[in-house]
Amino acid sequence: MNKFKPKFLKPGDDISVVFEDRKDIYETEQPAVYNAISSLSYDQQRQRLPIYKYRNHILYLLENYQTVIILGETGCGKSTQVPQYLLEAGWLNNDGIIGITQPRRVAATMLASRVSEETDTFVGQIVGYSIRFEDCFTFGKTKIKYMTEGMLINEMMADPLLRSYSVLMLDEIHERSLNSDIILGLVKKIIKKRPSLKLIISSATFEAETIYKFFNKNETQDKTKDTAVIISVEGRNYPVDIHYSLQPVPDYIKASVDTAIKIHLNENPGDILIFLTGQDEVEHAVSVLIDYAREQKMKNDSLKMFVVPLYGSLPMSEQVKAFKPVARAVRKIVVSTNIAEASVTISGIAYVIDCCFVKLKCFNMHSCTDSLVIVPVSQASAEQRAGRAGRVRSGKAYRLCTEEDFLKLPPYTVPEMQRSNLAPVILQLKALGIENILRFSFPSAPPSKHVISAIELLYALGALDDNGALTSPLGVQMAEFPLHPMFSKLLLVSSEFNCTEEVLSIAAMLQVQNVFQVAPGRKLELKRAKWKFAVEEGDFITLLNVFKAFSKNQNKHWCEQNFLNYKGLLRAMEIRLQLSKLLKKFKVPDAANKDDRDSLRKCIVSAFFANAAYLHYTGVYKTVRGEHTLHIHPESVVSFSKQPKWVIFNEVLHTTKEYMRDITVIEPHWLYEYAPHYYQYGTNREVGMQ
Repeated sequence: MNKFKPKFLKPGDDISVVFEDRKDIYETEQPAVYNAISSLSYDQQRQRLPIYKYRNHILYLLENYQTVIILGETGCGKSTQVPQYLLEAGWLNNDGIIGITQPRRVAATMLASRVSEETDTFVGQIVGYSIRFEDCFTFGKTKIKYMTEGMLINEMMADPLLRSYSVLMLDEIHERSLNSDIILGLVKKIIKKRPSLKLIISSATFEAETIYKFFNKNETQDKTKDTAVIISVEGRNYPVDIHYSLQPVPDYIKASVDTAIKIHLNENPGDILIFLTGQDEVEHAVSVLIDYAREQKMKNDSLKMFVVPLYGSLPMSEQVKAFKPVARAVRKIVVSTNIAEASVTISGIAYVIDCCFVKLKCFNMHSCTDSLVIVPVSQASAEQRAGRAGRVRSGKAYRLCTEEDFLKLPPYTVPEMQRSNLAPVILQLKALGIENILRFSFPSAPPSKHVISAIELLYALGALDDNGALTSPLGVQMAEFPLHPMFSKLLLVSSEFNCTEEVLSIAAMLQVQNVFQVAPGRKLELKRAKWKFAVEEGDFITLLNVFKAFSKNQNKHWCEQNFLNYKGLLRAMEIRLQLSKLLKKFKVPDAANKDDRDSLRKCIVSAFFANAAYLHYTGVYKTVRGEHTLHIHPESVVSFSKQPKWVIFNEVLHTTKEYMRDITVIEPHWLYEYAPHYYQYGTNREVGMQ
């Protein structure tokens, strides 16, 4: 048993010893915002927000500049109030609409719900939202529309100049996601052709000068001719004491739990927010804390604990629990991913525990694969997290790293555009009429090698022709799917293999995180439950079996018995329905092959051929292109039996090793049969000889 107990430096303490460098394996999450004035009327609450005193100034700037950049910390009110100021000032009269983008669906839906309450309407009327696979707005009536960034890009496919909007508000731009950078580049082109379109860019922590220079059309020294302007809005009203660990932390999950318990036992009342890197970590920490809370309940402690998780794929009904107030004799502990960093606001937080890690998706040029990697959080993100503790009163933030290590962290997170697989980006830009990707105006230019790699993959998938243009109908149709191009191809060619129904189920299941529930201390039982659905052909078809069984028996108790994520499976059914509608739109015929697993696996190869690996004589796996070393993830059903010689995978997770996830066993000659171009020009050795 690890007896490590985190010890923290108090603010102002000196470091008297030299600490070891912290390992470069971190992941981050995002903080939440707090409503300390819920007992007041909505009008009174709105007037108490920091942004209220800037209301008239913001409206003035919008009258005089095409682009207004608002810098304000999470909780200042920018996301909920600015759209209402425009509505009240008459900016949205007649056919005017303001579209507000968010990086996450939970933020889009929560904000729409909040603003609907403040405007005394139902969601879907004056205020609505649009997220992947779900719309809740009324044409001709909705004036304030929250949406995920991807949904705005999809709208550009049908309306390239976004003529249905009079104002666009790009929120949380500091995250620099793929979609946000695409939107910034596209909107820069749009406002040149639509001078009447007003643009608001809001961010909690960002180098505002970069965006200002990107959008300001004034090429002279005369500031009166500027078309862009920056306004800073105060956010945090109370100081936050920062505490650092005295020594490097060997296990940040355990340390976060220990720190939360220490706070609960020794500090004044106030809720706790813990930042971890992913769903598995969150659920594990929640489980340990709940066990502790039950033990304390038996001792009749005066202050009870209420422990809740928060992450993006958590069903909405479960996410809401993190935002609900608790009784005075109860301390709420929210264990979250970075979703609570800037996208949403949680009430009552007085203490923040930051693991100082974040999980990012990075593209490996050597293997041409995406990997999920745990990396150090940036200083800007750490400041954001700490700020969640100072909304209502002075708070405390506990960073699970030494102060020396914190000072070595990067100032900002590397933009996703510079570290990701660009195939989805290029497919979308091609669909929007952007011919020369390398000359497209990105806020941060992507590496040219990443662009070339993505174009090659899209060409091999059949989405681009010899001239680099979208093919018709395949490429055009692929661009309309809100999925990675590999999944789009998988769905669109499924009828050729007579497995449309099966592929719909598989694609939907692979959009849901953690179909099987995390079960700390019950790994053997979980493995037995998986074995009921497992097939030797791998995880794709195993997930198909799970979906089929659930479709016949949509029972929560049955899911609990089989360690299945009930809410996640319901979500998969919703996604499947939406994907099915898209296939019908493209007139892809329904087809089912029942038990023909070979045809189904060939269909998978035709789309995922780029993610192929073979068993090396050393016992590890090597990617066919690049000879990159990989391993089978221990949670894959493929790990239950003898190692297959050839596999295809969906993604790579980088922890102690690089693990393939969502694996399908294949025959090597299928790669030549369905992807001859990709392997003739991409490898030094023939597939059949390996």
